[in-house]
Amino acid sequence: MRRRGSDFRRPVRRRVSNVFWLSLCGFTILLFIVLLSREQQQPTSRSALVKRSYRRDRVLEGLNITEEMLSPNSVTRQLNDQISLAKAFLAIAKESNNLQFAWELSAQIRNSQILLSNAALRRNPLTISESESAIRDMALLLFQAQQLHYDSATMIMRLKAKIQGLEEQMNSVNEKSSKYGQIAAEEIPKSLYCLGIRLSTEWYKNSNLQRKLKEKGETAIKLKDNNLCHFCVFSDNILATSVVVNSTALSSQNPDKVVFHLVTDEVNYAAMKAWFTMNSFKGVTVDVQKIEDFTWLNASYVPVLKQLQDSDTQNYYFSGSTGDSRTPIKFRNPKYLSMLNHLRFYIPEVFPELKKVVFLDDDVIVQKDLSGLFSIDLNGNVNGAVETCMETFHRYHKYLNYSHPLIREHFDPDACGWAFGMNVFDLVEWRKRNVTGIYHYWQEKNVDRTLWKLGTLPPGLLTFYGLTEPLNPTWHVLGLGYTNVDPQVIEKGAVLHFNGNSKPWLKIGMEKYKHLWDKYVDYNHPLLQQCNVH
Repeated sequence: MRRRGSDFRRPVRRRVSNVFWLSLCGFTILLFIVLLSREQQQPTSRSALVKRSYRRDRVLEGLNITEEMLSPNSVTRQLNDQISLAKAFLAIAKESNNLQFAWELSAQIRNSQILLSNAALRRNPLTISESESAIRDMALLLFQAQQLHYDSATMIMRLKAKIQGLEEQMNSVNEKSSKYGQIAAEEIPKSLYCLGIRLSTEWYKNSNLQRKLKEKGETAIKLKDNNLCHFCVFSDNILATSVVVNSTALSSQNPDKVVFHLVTDEVNYAAMKAWFTMNSFKGVTVDVQKIEDFTWLNASYVPVLKQLQDSDTQNYYFSGSTGDSRTPIKFRNPKYLSMLNHLRFYIPEVFPELKKVVFLDDDVIVQKDLSGLFSIDLNGNVNGAVETCMETFHRYHKYLNYSHPLIREHFDPDACGWAFGMNVFDLVEWRKRNVTGIYHYWQEKNVDRTLWKLGTLPPGLLTFYGLTEPLNPTWHVLGLGYTNVDPQVIEKGAVLHFNGNSKPWLKIGMEKYKHLWDKYVDYNHPLLQQCNVH
């Protein structure tokens, strides 16, 4: 038994000895690795410290900060912090109209700034003794500001109230601007009123003018000749109509083949005849009629005239109120109720012998020959017009009330809109399709103004829906009376339309486009000079 025990213990001693030597070797290797890594890290850490120090010096240099200001006990930094806070309270005090307290803050800010400037000049830091009084006085003022509730929360509330007040003022100013702009656009300038009076006087006083008009025997033949280019303008503005005729004549390659049919009202009829009789336009034929001579244009036939006899309609458009709400100022423009404006829907009846006409508004100028319009194939449609749906707001849903089932069921809200102002009308197709009857249908359905609110474009969109042929956009360029238009587009345009309130004959006209209109006005004409038209 003892021999086996001895044999058993001897191998155990050898195993312990092996573990010891392995552990010692491992420890030695680890120690060597640690020492080696520390030697390698020392230069790197030194380099990092140097870089960090260099970067810190550059930042301090850029911010003009001294070591004294970075000290936790720095008097200079305390003064700077007080000045920054005092400036914020100064702005709030002025906003609150507390001028006495604002003056005290401003004076103390100046005192503290003088202390800092003097210390900077002598290149010595401020001491507590010389700055103690300034710091104490400023601290008292800052405490007083806090007692006056000059804190961030109060300031935010005041700013919100101020912003709300400014928004209300802005809305009021915008409303007044829109109102006065609308009034300015509706009013006839004194110079144009003077021109009408002088021309009317000249017509009744000068028998030669009336004789000259009667001598034009060939005019009657041209008025019915469908081989000529017929244009129609319905207006009570003599000068604007003259510009349309003159610009068309000057731009035409064959002005002797151009016929203008002008329709005006009783008030301007004599003046219009006098102007176009005493002036020639390169051989262009001009005929003037008055709307009162169209006896068929009466309330029993025309829905608009019938609606004007309704008291609710009169209140809406003339009194400026309807029920419990006021009528928007733009809806009360007289032009929307003028039969001269609605006469465009009766062109076949105004000119029963004609087959094709080009309709022009009186706020356009023509700078290209328009004879090409009469050879355009409308593909069986009635109306040739330039579409305006390049933007979303010129589609049908902009002009019509799609909450009404009649509109919703019959018209695509994303259908492309188009513009009045330069339109080619095929009167043969018009009569065949009874387009005027379609217009009457929709006008009668809108007696309560639930389909659309105002103007002739919405009923035009309904009347000519599916009957309009898109024209090349260069034929009709819009926007010169209210927005900026690309100069290249203007240069290429055949007809330039000053649609909007800023008409070129008004003082509110857009100056950068007035010269386009002015070049077709002879400001040296004796009557224009007498009436101070310029």
